[in-house]
Amino acid sequence: MNRGMKAQKGLLAVSLSLTLLGFLGTGAYAAEPLKVGVVDQQAVLEKTKEVRRVLEELKAFSGARQKLISADDEVLKKLEAELNTSESSLSEAARREKQETFRTKLEAYQRRVQDFNREIQTKQKEYADDFQKKFEEVVAAVAKREGYAALLDKGSDATFRVVLYARSWIDLTQEVIKEFDKRYK
Repeated sequence: MNRGMKAQKGLLAVSLSLTLLGFLGTGAYAAEPLKVGVVDQQAVLEKTKEVRRVLEELKAFSGARQKLISADDEVLKKLEAELNTSESSLSEAARREKQETFRTKLEAYQRRVQDFNREIQTKQKEYADDFQKKFEEVVAAVAKREGYAALLDKGSDATFRVVLYARSWIDLTQEVIKEFDKRYK
């Protein structure tokens, strides 16, 4: 490790220590212990009734679009088969007309697929943003009710792990799930 990196790490450690001491040494916080808890946001996402309902909505939404795409796909396959089987028996003008019809329908199909994918992505983003807002509200309510100064996201192997170790008694994931389900039936 070079000198610059060592200096940066040392500076970071000192600034974090001073920040922590500043919080603990403040008169308002000195009288009461600093309670910090953890929440597994991924577990909340997977286990709340609201999210399951939203996933069903999204599944129905994309399923309806998939049916339309499948119908268009069948039409294209039939057109292509007709074009291939009758290509030698058609006049040049008729063949060009069928090819143009096929090309036009193929382009419309591709545009429709792109539009549907965009719609689905937009819906997913709306749902994710809505969940995040509700999650933050619920976490704040649980933290205030239980007297916690801060709640950290535990993270997971799939996401960025923020908390490397936490005792089970400071894990408020189940309380957050219960509160979430109570608020958003």
